[in-house]
Amino acid sequence: MATTPLTAPPVEKPPAPAAGPPAANPKKGVLSYWRLYAAISPFYLLFLAFGLIPVGFSLYLSFHRWDGLGSMEYAGLSQYRYLLSDTDFWSSIGNTLIIWALATFPMIFLAMITAVMLNSAVRFKNVYRFAYFLPNVTSVVAVAIIFGSVFSTNFGLVNALLQAVGLDQIAWLNTPWGIKVAIATLMTWQWTGYNAIIFLAGLQTIPGELYEAARMDGAGPVQTFFRITLPLMRPVLLFVLVISTVTGLQSFSEPQVLLQSTANESTFSGGPDHAGRTMVLYFFQQTFDNNDFGYGAAVAWGIFLVVVIFSIVNWRLVQRRGED
Repeated sequence: MATTPLTAPPVEKPPAPAAGPPAANPKKGVLSYWRLYAAISPFYLLFLAFGLIPVGFSLYLSFHRWDGLGSMEYAGLSQYRYLLSDTDFWSSIGNTLIIWALATFPMIFLAMITAVMLNSAVRFKNVYRFAYFLPNVTSVVAVAIIFGSVFSTNFGLVNALLQAVGLDQIAWLNTPWGIKVAIATLMTWQWTGYNAIIFLAGLQTIPGELYEAARMDGAGPVQTFFRITLPLMRPVLLFVLVISTVTGLQSFSEPQVLLQSTANESTFSGGPDHAGRTMVLYFFQQTFDNNDFGYGAAVAWGIFLVVVIFSIVNWRLVQRRGED
């Protein structure tokens, strides 16, 4: 009997994968989005023209002597060495730090209290927010002129109030500490509402259940503030402190306009005895009064270093307290 040989069943080949689209050319892919790049290019072009290029040129200029018209003369590090021994520059740093301290800490305290009050308000919330934020969008020049009248020696509102309670007048804009207090008061009035709005945004992110649980445990308003509100607001407080440091150490318009009528040398001198001459005012004095653009650029980079150092110090202090 014949037997038929066993044969393996035919193996079915898997279907060939469908041919996908051809690999995209990376260069062609980038070029295909040229309309989007063109749409966002104005920002980068403006930032390049008015940001990076001026910064780079100021660094280059700080190593040269230049009066703005003639040819530049290479000076190396001599201007930075002179900057380290410049007593006027160090005096301007001291004035700036004192004004910053007199303005920043009361401002943060008032801003926090204002934010807590706004957060607990029931009616007219938006009206209060607008009223507190209005000083920040008001012209600094106009505000400085008004504060110059408020702190006037003979006809100022502050001295009128002092006389009303039986105290002597104070020459606010003619004494070193009076000048610093006047500038700090102006800055506090200008930035309290702005920081209060930031604090208010942080307060509204805290869950209400935490406050309800604290009240059920018998915690009072003071304990609730220090045990719940303040710890949870630490990141916002850090942001406000850093921003206040950056803006406060670069104060210019406030002392310049407030003291221009009392300046005995120039509008950048900072009033009598240079008591209100901040770092930025000193930069303008060296650059535009003395026409020393090279040294002015070195002063500008010195200001940058001071702002960075104090911002880092403040950030580290607040962060370390948060870790503790």
